[in-house]
Amino acid sequence: MSSDDGTARDGVGLPRSAFDIPTDAAGIEGLAAGIAAAGAGVAATAPPAAADRPPLGTGRVESVPIGDVALESGATLPVAVAYRHDGPGAHAPQVLVVHALTGSADAAGDWWEPVIGPGRALDTERVGVLCANLLGGRYGTTGPTSMDAATGAPYGGSFPQPTARDEAAVLWALADRLGIRRFDLVAGGSLGGMVAQEVAIARPEGVGHLAVLGAPAATGAMALGWNHIQLGLIDALGERGLELARQLAMTTYRSEADFDGRFGRRVEPDGRFSVSSYLDYQGQKILGRFDPDTYRVLVRVMDSHDVGRGRGGTREAFRVLAEAGTGITGIGIEGDILFGPGQVRALVSDAAGAGADASYREISSSKGHDAFLIEWEQLTGFLREALADGLARSGRRAATVA
Repeated sequence: MSSDDGTARDGVGLPRSAFDIPTDAAGIEGLAAGIAAAGAGVAATAPPAAADRPPLGTGRVESVPIGDVALESGATLPVAVAYRHDGPGAHAPQVLVVHALTGSADAAGDWWEPVIGPGRALDTERVGVLCANLLGGRYGTTGPTSMDAATGAPYGGSFPQPTARDEAAVLWALADRLGIRRFDLVAGGSLGGMVAQEVAIARPEGVGHLAVLGAPAATGAMALGWNHIQLGLIDALGERGLELARQLAMTTYRSEADFDGRFGRRVEPDGRFSVSSYLDYQGQKILGRFDPDTYRVLVRVMDSHDVGRGRGGTREAFRVLAEAGTGITGIGIEGDILFGPGQVRALVSDAAGAGADASYREISSSKGHDAFLIEWEQLTGFLREALADGLARSGRRAATVA
C-alpha cells in the first residue's frame, strides 16, 4: 500500500525495502539472467524428454492430455488441458497467469492482452507466459461439455466437482508435462487469484512471487450468498437461469459509481432503463459462450476456496510460503463489492503474520471488481514490480542451490 507521503509500505505498514529492485525492462532482463537453474529441488515429476514435450512459445491455444487426475472428492477422470504459452521456453523465467470465472487460456490474445507481450508488463521477449483453461472450463480443457468415454455422451451435470486445490494440481501437472519446474510469478484475479494461492501453496519452492488480484484467502459469506442465488436460478430455470445469474453477477463486478455514471436513469427507445438493457445483453451474451453445467462447476470451485481448510487456518497455510521465501502481493480494488479491499488486506496481514514478505497494493478505480481487467496502467506497474521481485528471488535461490 502507499502512505500519504507516497512511500510504498508492506502489509503491516513498514517501508518495503525488500522491493527496492529494478522494475524497468533492462533491470528485469538482468535479473532474469541465469535463473534457469532455480527450479532445482522443487517437488515435481520428472520432465519429459524434449522431443516428447508439447510445444511452448507458439502464441496460440494448444491442447495436451495430462493423464488421469484424482480429485479431492475421490473421483478420477482423464484430463486434457487447453493452454497458451508465449515467449521463451522452459530454459527461461516463466510466469503463470490464472483466469477468472468465465475466462479462457487466451490471456495474451484476449482478456489480459495489454499486459502480456513484447515490452509489456509480462515481457514475452524475456519471460515465458503460460495460461491454461481451468478444469471444468468451457474453452478446451476437460469439462461438462467434454465426452465421457464411459457413456459416449457429454458429462453434463455428472461432471465430477473439482475444488480450487484440484485446479492447482492440474496446473502443476500441465507445467510438469511442459517441462516447467518453476514460476517466477503466479498471478490471477478473482477466481484466478484463489487458484493462484493454491498453486503457490502446493509447491512453494516452485513460485518466486504470488500476486493475488481482487481475491480473498477464503470466499466469504456475501459472495457465497450471491453464488447460491445464481446456482438456484440455474437449477430452476436452466439456460434462462444462466442468463439471470450472469445479470446478477454483473452487478457485483461493477460499482455503484460506475453504473450511475454509465446509465443513471436513462431510458432506451424501447422503454427499458439503460441499465436493464445492458444487463439483458450480458445475460444473452453468456449463452453464446457458456452453458449452465460449466458455470455451475466453476462457481462451486469458487465456493470451495479456503486456503486454511485442513491446514490449521489461513496464517498456517501461508507459513509454507514464508519458509520457501515466496513473495506475496495482495492487490485490492477500490469500490469492489464482491471481494473488497478489506478482504485482500486480511490476506496480506495473515501472510505477513506467518512470516512471509507480503505487501498490499490497491487499484484506484470507479469500475469495481472488474478493474483488474480494465485499469491497464496501474496493472502494468503492479505486475512489473511483482515479476521483478519474483525474478530476484529466483536468482537468489539459484545461487543458493548452486
